[in-house]
Amino acid sequence: MHVTEEPSGAIAAHPDDAAGADMHRNRGPYALSGAVERPAAGALPLRGDLAHIALAGRHFVPHYAVPQPRTVLPGGAPLLPQPDMAAEELCTLMEGDSFEVLEVGPDWAWGCLSLEGPVGYVRLDRLEMLP
Repeated sequence: MHVTEEPSGAIAAHPDDAAGADMHRNRGPYALSGAVERPAAGALPLRGDLAHIALAGRHFVPHYAVPQPRTVLPGGAPLLPQPDMAAEELCTLMEGDSFEVLEVGPDWAWGCLSLEGPVGYVRLDRLEMLP
């Protein structure tokens, strides 16, 4: 392998043999090939530290979670952008809706209605575990 300095000042490594050249060209399905546009807040079940497992090939975060479905109890539940009842409500989950829980805290669950959103926090006492 040899190293050259690009006109931009960046250092570039170049493989010397055919095997190294193939490895350099074939980055596989999960290559870190540059920045991706960050989706709008609440649009995808994605945070800086955690994401829905279905996003594993598209967004890189330290942890992925398999959703644990729970049912919204009678009376519905507000979906909030932060775990704070004073936060502005994103929408109201209806009784019987399935909410995909990705993280559970002492009083709150973070998750989504579907992979396409909406995403937010729901009080745990408004959700029921499925049998």
